[in-house]
Amino acid sequence: MANLNPQYDTIGKAFAQQYYGLFDNPAQRPNLHNLYSETESLMSFEGQQCQGAAKIMEKFNSLSFQKILHIITSVDCQPMFDGGILINVIGQLKTDDDPPHTYSQTFVLKPLGGTYFCQHDIFRLGIHNTL
Repeated sequence: MANLNPQYDTIGKAFAQQYYGLFDNPAQRPNLHNLYSETESLMSFEGQQCQGAAKIMEKFNSLSFQKILHIITSVDCQPMFDGGILINVIGQLKTDDDPPHTYSQTFVLKPLGGTYFCQHDIFRLGIHNTL
């Protein structure tokens, strides 16, 4: 039987706000580790795959920008039949002095006790190489 969470939209939008709030603040960014599972989280970042919180944080720490700002355009959420939440974010990403770029990020939150962890995270810049 379906276990759809009636609070999926509120939880999904709050997660997106928390995630980008942590990511955009260099002093808080290490706390992103707490949103992922040590073994059951997968991230695809511009096509590069990482598994587990440590590898995901290693990828974040390897990024070369000094300043970053995520500007959220929309957050769409859907309940999943296992109690999880699917979140799709579209926005603009501003790093250092570069012009803003459109990005898309998709998260799957999985229930764990009375909370959630990010099981899937897919990030892609909206840059089109048409050559």
